[in-house]
This record gives sequence, C-alpha cells and structure tokens, in this order.
Amino acid sequence: MKALVVDDSLTIRRIVIKALGLVGITDAHEAADGAEALKATQEQDFDLILLDWNMPKLTGIETLRALRQAGKKTPVIMVTTEAEKSRVIEAIKTGANDYLIKPFSPDQLAAKVRNIMGAPAPT
Repeated sequence: MKALVVDDSLTIRRIVIKALGLVGITDAHEAADGAEALKATQEQDFDLILLDWNMPKLTGIETLRALRQAGKKTPVIMVTTEAEKSRVIEAIKTGANDYLIKPFSPDQLAAKVRNIMGAPAPT
C-alpha cells in the first residue's frame, strides 16, 4: 500500500509517516505543498493521501478539489488544526473521506487509516 503525505511541515510529515507504519504502510511518499502533491499524483497512483489544510502555493482544500476534478478517487484524510464544523463540512463536501485534527496521536491516525482502508485492528 502506497501513501502520499502532504504537509508543509517536515516534522509533521515524519510523524505521519511513522504512524502509518503502525498500520503496515511503509511505502510513504512526501510532498511539501499542494502543487507538489498534484505533480506526484500525476506521476503515480497512491492508495491513500493525507493532506494538510494550511499550506503555501495550494491549500489542502484547493488540492483536494483539483484531485477530485481530475477524477482521482484516492481516499483522502484531511489533517489540520482547523476544527470548526463549517471546515469539516467543506472538506467532506469537497471529497475528503475523513478528517484528523492536530495534534493527534499515532493511534488516532492509525484508527482513521484502518477505517478508510478497511484494515483490521491489531489483535
């Protein structure tokens, strides 16, 4: 399984990639902004995209909109500090599959990924 982690913070990308390892996703690619993410999705397919909301060049919601307009159906988890209900609704209407609010624990991220990907919980 291949994931794309999109966040302008290198530290957050590292945390997310480490958490993905908890659910067995070891093929993780990185993008520092929405423009890099769109380029990456044009060059290869991903099974999951974790997308920050607040980034330079293209915001997460703009990136998500562009992905959906391009016909990409890859599951997307928005990862953000934006907790207002209106933002959550906007992300879901735009095509996000789930939403994770920073700060989060690796277990919270793993649970969201398992939920979207249909992976069983660890025993």
